[in-house]
Amino acid sequence: MPVHHAKYHPSPPMPIRNRLWPDRTIEQAPRWASVDLRDGNQALRAPMSVAQKQQLWALLLDIGVKEVEVGFPSASQPDYDFARWLIEERRIPEDVTIQVLVQARADLIERTFAALDGVHRAIVHVYNSTSPVQREWVFGADRAQVKAIAVQGAELVRAEAAKYPGTDWTFQYSPESFSQTEPDYAVEVCNAVLDVWQPTPANPCILNLPATVESASPNVFADQVEWFCRHLARRESVCVSLHTHNDRGGAAAAAELGLLAGADRIEGTLLGNGERTGNCDLITLAMNLYSQGVDPRLDLSDPERIIATVEACTGIACHPRHPWVGELVYTAFSGSHQDAINKSLHQQRATHNRDLPWQVAYLPIDPQDLGRSYEAVIRVNSQSGKGGIAFVLERDYGLQLPRWIQQELAPVVQRVSEEQGGIIDSTRIRQLFEAQFIHEQGPNRLGGYRLSRNGHDRLEATLVSDGGEQRISGEGDGAIAAFADAWSRTFGQVIDVRDYREHALGAGTHAEAAAYVQLEIDGQSITGVAIDRDTVNASLKAVISALNRAADAPSMDALRPYSELV
Repeated sequence: MPVHHAKYHPSPPMPIRNRLWPDRTIEQAPRWASVDLRDGNQALRAPMSVAQKQQLWALLLDIGVKEVEVGFPSASQPDYDFARWLIEERRIPEDVTIQVLVQARADLIERTFAALDGVHRAIVHVYNSTSPVQREWVFGADRAQVKAIAVQGAELVRAEAAKYPGTDWTFQYSPESFSQTEPDYAVEVCNAVLDVWQPTPANPCILNLPATVESASPNVFADQVEWFCRHLARRESVCVSLHTHNDRGGAAAAAELGLLAGADRIEGTLLGNGERTGNCDLITLAMNLYSQGVDPRLDLSDPERIIATVEACTGIACHPRHPWVGELVYTAFSGSHQDAINKSLHQQRATHNRDLPWQVAYLPIDPQDLGRSYEAVIRVNSQSGKGGIAFVLERDYGLQLPRWIQQELAPVVQRVSEEQGGIIDSTRIRQLFEAQFIHEQGPNRLGGYRLSRNGHDRLEATLVSDGGEQRISGEGDGAIAAFADAWSRTFGQVIDVRDYREHALGAGTHAEAAAYVQLEIDGQSITGVAIDRDTVNASLKAVISALNRAADAPSMDALRPYSELV
């Protein structure tokens, strides 16, 4: 590919000193304005039907968006019809304001107000392009002529609104391509519009600053916004709004820094739909604030419904790695990640204090806040490690595997995953676990026991094998030590108990117990597991499982094919 980068020039730096935005923090959510039904819709291969718009409108209301740009009624009959449906069918709640877009032309402005006849409150959004390339190459106009278009549009909007005194009107102006417009000229044009509208703190207007095409890094956009806010007349009577696009992948970042720079309002779409690479994703920005302890004032607790609705209305699939809400965002496959998540969740739960800050490795927020269960947090494949396997078995079956069990089970699961490909579910992992460690039925099995205590624990047990029954007895400090003594006395084989763990599986008098034992037999370490309602039974069966594994060498091969293990 030929290299032609020299034909592109960096964005000029802003003439701003002592900028304030880098030292600020966002302490409250902005005013949110959805443009899904206008900007998002006009970017689709197949624009939404009225029914699809109605479905998306209902979703926006349910998640708490209070300002919605519903279309371009002067340019599209479906947009006009949708606006009339909202008004005539009384579908607009009292606390929600619809917004419509219109160019600065008399005939279009007249039709726009006709589309809004009878609405209780609305924002009329008028715009014209102000950047040098638009002025000079598209319109063949100079600065004065382009400013005159903006002023004329403001006058037409004001005059037409006066014909509908029953509606509470808010006027909005956008200098299209603001981020590519000379800063002083953008302020000049906007001040001229303000001179027409004469906003007050009690009756403000909206000035919307679009990064129509994202052409610089987010910090440059923040400088532009701060410079604009510093030099704008009547700042206290203006709501400064931002409309960022994602051409460089920084729409959400630019909007977030723009809030630091003094903006009050954000226009965007759910999941970032929009022209070219899309608009600012309202969900991403809202969740960015949420993760910093700021109430976003949007209900995003059901991302599955949001994704399904947006996909159905736009025909655009949500990427599984989409920030905050993608299917795999809170899923770890890497062994080290799984281990860190598992340990962190244990520590988080152990505090029993909801006021403590969330601190879990690799999970910036609690997935349950977005309606996600912990079942999806860790999934096991060939890249997974012992921590992930242990997490899945504890989550689904209550099995709290000691580290030495985890270390032996991990290569078994990994080999099976490599043979099969893809994710191994928890049912299969438990099958592998049981096939590897629970061998209490042969060659020896426990027929029964009697445990008595008189200074030391004395155990009398019956072992059953293909050769018949064998009674053994021994003493020790506890049932396991007594069994080890009985085994050594009977068979002449010394077994040393290196580690033992047990825990209940559930609660109540009928809960089962899981027992894990690690033995050393003839210098070899061998583990065994058993599950039983009686804790002593479980502990003795775990030892027998280990002994049976030692006697049956092939069963100890951790790398046997899955088909031989289950």
